[in-house]
Amino acid sequence: ALAQGDYDRAGQLAERRLGMSSLEAHGAHEVAPYMPSGMQAIGSAMHEAASRFALEAQNAGATGDARPALAALARVTAQCVACHAAYRLE
Repeated sequence: ALAQGDYDRAGQLAERRLGMSSLEAHGAHEVAPYMPSGMQAIGSAMHEAASRFALEAQNAGATGDARPALAALARVTAQCVACHAAYRLE
């Protein structure tokens, strides 16, 4: 949606699927006690970054400038990479 210039939809999807408001849908409170504290911290940072991305994507709809949204998306991706690099089954 972001690549197609549908900034409002990109923001809505990000918030609904990854943002802070998605925690209940993911069952985060049920699985969090089984995660190492570092994983919990990275996960929380990812959800917070996704909510910030959602806002920046929606702002891009008003301003036409997608650069802040792209920077915010990079911060979401950085959290994903950090978690998957640190926590993996071998």
